[in-house]
Amino acid sequence: MDAFLSALSMLTSMDALLAVVAGTLVGIIIGALPGLGSLLAITMALPLTFVLGQGASIALLLGIYCGSIYGGSLSAILINTPGTPQSAATVLDGFPMARRGDAGLALGWSTTASAFGGILATIILAVASPLLAKIGIRFGPVEYFALGLFALTCIVTVSRDNLVKGLLAGLLGLFVAVVGQDPVTGYLRYDFGVFDLSAGIGLVPFLVGLFALSEVFWRAAEKKEEIGPVIRSAFQLPTLLDLRQRASVLIKSSLIGTWIGTLPGVGAASASMVSYAEAKRSSPNKDKFGTGEPDGLIASEAANNAVSSGAMVPTLSLGVPGDPITAVMLGALVLQGVTPGPRLFLENQSLVLFIFMMLFVANICMFLGGMLMSPLFSRILRLPEPLLMACVVVLVATGTYSINANPFDLLVVLIAGIAGFLLRYNGFPLAPMVIGFVLSPMIEQSLRQGLILNQGNFVAFAASPIAAVLFALTALFLLWPVIRLIQRRVLQGRKSQPSTNSN
Repeated sequence: MDAFLSALSMLTSMDALLAVVAGTLVGIIIGALPGLGSLLAITMALPLTFVLGQGASIALLLGIYCGSIYGGSLSAILINTPGTPQSAATVLDGFPMARRGDAGLALGWSTTASAFGGILATIILAVASPLLAKIGIRFGPVEYFALGLFALTCIVTVSRDNLVKGLLAGLLGLFVAVVGQDPVTGYLRYDFGVFDLSAGIGLVPFLVGLFALSEVFWRAAEKKEEIGPVIRSAFQLPTLLDLRQRASVLIKSSLIGTWIGTLPGVGAASASMVSYAEAKRSSPNKDKFGTGEPDGLIASEAANNAVSSGAMVPTLSLGVPGDPITAVMLGALVLQGVTPGPRLFLENQSLVLFIFMMLFVANICMFLGGMLMSPLFSRILRLPEPLLMACVVVLVATGTYSINANPFDLLVVLIAGIAGFLLRYNGFPLAPMVIGFVLSPMIEQSLRQGLILNQGNFVAFAASPIAAVLFALTALFLLWPVIRLIQRRVLQGRKSQPSTNSN
């Protein structure tokens, strides 16, 4: 009880409340600007932690963390550009909703799903964080490989219109991601003697070029498409009936994000892809995914915002950051005199409770801030289309360059934009390519490490119960269309059998 009262006292201090509100609003703005992202936002705020107190510093960083992940969905929905890599899957259905005139509803679903995922994850973690930490520590290279393989089934589900082209796009994404250093041996691969390629292709330049710049090229080539229908939509929260109908997607996606967030090193981008794949597999509207189906938008946003809470579990209980963003936050906590690890829950319960409380408050601020700022961002679409596209190019260039101050990133954006335009022109879907690119590092590194641990014996991977379940689910999802076809033929055979006997 003393720990709870102490945490509540820290929470209600004016410094902490102002810090979380300011951090959330700044995070939304930075997250919505293509190319900047959560990591840059938190890194920019680190110097402030030297002058703020412990509670205000933690509140500021948590607010920026939650706000920036949500902010990436605004540009993903409005201008087909994921503001952060965590919103890559949001583009797939968010922008099509905006193009058909439902931008306001798409923003409403994004805001609602983001807040719901973050709040539910925070509640779960406050109760079950010690248990989740024990489960997360059981994931090794074999389990990560099985998880990545399961997530790749999303390529099949988003490529039903043209499975062959979807698979080719997915393979291309997997290949592009292996450019650079081998994660195990350190040898350079496919760098073609170009020094800048030795570090690989950056995720942000690749995504921004593939989606945003290709959209600019596409609009320049196809003048019949107008963005007019989008601007008629004001911010619109979903109705209670809609929430009730899609509650299962909200809850399931939030649980997936919470679980994946507890796995060190996976991150929100992978979580949103896994959640999107599962939502499409189980949705009665699976054929509408990729054309503006709210379930796809909900799955992505609920999962990636739940990760922001889930990633704090390994960070606090094990001292192992859940993703690069929490790695920076881990350093900030150490600077504030906090020593993450198993003993933190025993020796400083008040601080742990304060962090969970502040995560809850940050998500509430994110919801209110989203309602306030989404209409402001949607007004950019009132600009004439040529001017809007010019603004997109400027944002893409400045945002991408600001990450590493490397001109080569701009070249990557240009090449990815041209490649994206050519792929779209020839009927290749972009989603499988992004899925392959995002999941490739996790799959390759965990596969190689797993083979080393098992002396090159791939069959030994099935010895892990967790991996065996994930392998079985992957096989089931891939074979499900064949199983359904066999079932139909068996039923048709049974129906025709009585008429045959009567004759």
